[in-house]
Amino acid sequence: MSDTTLPPTVAERKTGSGALAHTIYVLRENPVTALSFAMFAFFIGSALLGPALVPYDPLQTNAANALQAPSWSHWFGTDNLGRDVFSRVIVATRLDLIISVSAVALSFVIGSVLGAVAGYRGGWLDVVLNRFLDTIMAFPLFVLAMGIVAALGNSISNIILATAIINIPFYARLVRAEVNIRREAGFTLAAKLAGNSDTRVLAFHIFPNALPPMMVQVSLNLGWAILNAAGLSFIGLGVRPPTPEWGIMVAEGANFIVSGEWWLALFPGLWLMLAVFTFNLMGDGLRDIVDPRRRT
Repeated sequence: MSDTTLPPTVAERKTGSGALAHTIYVLRENPVTALSFAMFAFFIGSALLGPALVPYDPLQTNAANALQAPSWSHWFGTDNLGRDVFSRVIVATRLDLIISVSAVALSFVIGSVLGAVAGYRGGWLDVVLNRFLDTIMAFPLFVLAMGIVAALGNSISNIILATAIINIPFYARLVRAEVNIRREAGFTLAAKLAGNSDTRVLAFHIFPNALPPMMVQVSLNLGWAILNAAGLSFIGLGVRPPTPEWGIMVAEGANFIVSGEWWLALFPGLWLMLAVFTFNLMGDGLRDIVDPRRRT
């Protein structure tokens, strides 16, 4: 009897190529999704390579060049200390992406684990989780983030922690609902009858089917996390000056709008808007890429 099982290396190669082909198909099917991924690649490139490519040191001051309008030598103008606004905007991309991606990843992991266990087990664990999430959601989320940062100190790690805490309920409730619906589904019962443990059934059979709506939530939360970090910096509870950060730059530039130096707040605010816009557009594409039902 011949063995038709593919060698592991070949099987893995076929799986990898299939996932890549599916991703390419999704991007070709939806031009808006392709545009959002291209913009996301631009921000990633700015975060990785920007500090090495910017024409000026973002922290170097020069009183002689203070408050210069945009020109060929300073594309986004200079601020009140003579620092190049373009260099500061590009360099700030790395910090803002680190804060948003780290906070969303942390809340995704914690919320997914809590929601999956509560939705699969039910009972008192489900009740305790719901009361915990209700407590967090009872506060205005930005105000709660302000309180956490004010209590712990306005360091980058505390900003990430505060942003992650206010995002946990979104993932926990979403995963709980998806797992609760599918824990008695036919494929779940078949996996149990095949001898799989509850942990394996939950991790490899139920959770992948809960990923598509979560990917939409991830894209939205990435935008919210950047706005949250920028908002905290705008009111003085976020990243401390002179570190380049979009929220700080908008706050500093707002003081000069009346006197006519519009570029100080416009360009950081524009980059902030483009980042949020990019993440919001990515939601549908991420959902389609991870959805097992679309891989046909």
